[in-house]
Amino acid sequence: MNYLLLSFLSFFVGIIVGLTGVGGASLITPMLICVFQVPASIAVSSDVVAATFMKVVGGFKHWQQQTLDLQVVKWLALGSVPGSLSGVWILHCIKGSGTQNLDDILLRCLGVAIALVVMLAISQLSLKIFLPNLKLPQLPEWELNTNSGRIFTVIAGAILGSIVGITSVSSGSMFALLLITFFRLDSSKLVGTDISQAAILLMFTSLGHLSLGTVDWSLVLPIWLGSVPGVLVGAKLCQIMPQRPLKLVIYGMLAMASWKLYQV
Repeated sequence: MNYLLLSFLSFFVGIIVGLTGVGGASLITPMLICVFQVPASIAVSSDVVAATFMKVVGGFKHWQQQTLDLQVVKWLALGSVPGSLSGVWILHCIKGSGTQNLDDILLRCLGVAIALVVMLAISQLSLKIFLPNLKLPQLPEWELNTNSGRIFTVIAGAILGSIVGITSVSSGSMFALLLITFFRLDSSKLVGTDISQAAILLMFTSLGHLSLGTVDWSLVLPIWLGSVPGVLVGAKLCQIMPQRPLKLVIYGMLAMASWKLYQV
């Protein structure tokens, strides 16, 4: 294991997360599996624990900059935290049964989760870039000062949280799409809100994965050493960098990662 290379690559992933709010687990988990030949169950659990600290640092930075919406973070967390713990419970059941290979199941789940993220995100970005004048039916905005808005937010958080609990993927990517579609957040608060809700979600998810016994601290520490400085740099650059071209590059990388997981 080349730990220096792991920290070096994690630094660039941290910058991407700080800049866009997406791409952390979607990049680091496939990187651990495909580049460093880490078993899927260890890669997922180690990445969840590593990503927690990275997202907490990034969320705190955005809170200092006041580039987040605390109301949205709170109501999403009320759904996503129980959802993620239910996802970890499913992993416990699979591991305890002894009848199925947890690594094989996780590889397939990771591939599907990343492919779904990529398809939805690229579709949305492509429409904005190539058909900017196309008038699509606008979905209703979820107002958090209404009961219906709060219920929809909690339910959506629970569904996406369960995906995070199982695969470690989507704590940023899928939630970012949710924020764009139903909350109409302005761009200055979108990334900070996404990272902050992911920080809360992953704090509880990491506790569940620690109980699985599949966390490798020799992987977590080098990822921290690279990703934490990277996410601080990315959060600072977030205020000046154009988001759209950057996200297209990232989703191209995620598409390749998803395809590679199917070949493992």
